[in-house]
Amino acid sequence: MKRILVVDDSRSLRQMVAYTLQQSGYEVTEAEDGVQALEFAQQNAFDLVLTDQNMPRKDGLTLIADLRRRQEFSTTPLLVLTTESGTEMKIQARAAGATGWIVKPFDPQRLIDVVTRMIG
Repeated sequence: MKRILVVDDSRSLRQMVAYTLQQSGYEVTEAEDGVQALEFAQQNAFDLVLTDQNMPRKDGLTLIADLRRRQEFSTTPLLVLTTESGTEMKIQARAAGATGWIVKPFDPQRLIDVVTRMIG
C-alpha cells in the first residue's frame, strides 16, 4: 500500500484530504505542521507528501526544501496544497523542490487523479 504524508494546520482540511486518499486505498499519516511532518519523515518512508504552504512553526516550502536535502526524499513527489495560485508562488515552490501543487479548495477527484499520476 502506498503511503502519503498529509501536512496541514487545519484539522478539518487534513481529515478531508486523508479521507479522500484512504477511500482510494492509500495509507495516510497526518501532520499538523512542517516540524511534525519532518519528524515523521525521519522515522518513516512515504511515497508522496502533500503539504499546505501557510502553517505555523514551519511552512510548506521550507518543509519541501528540508525534505529534498534528505537522500530518501530526493525523488519523492512533493505537492503543495495552497490557496495561492499565482505565478510567483509556483516559481518559489519549484525552486524549493516541489513536484507540483493543488489549489484549495481541492476537488476530491482531481486530487486522486494527480496522486494516481504521481505514484499509481
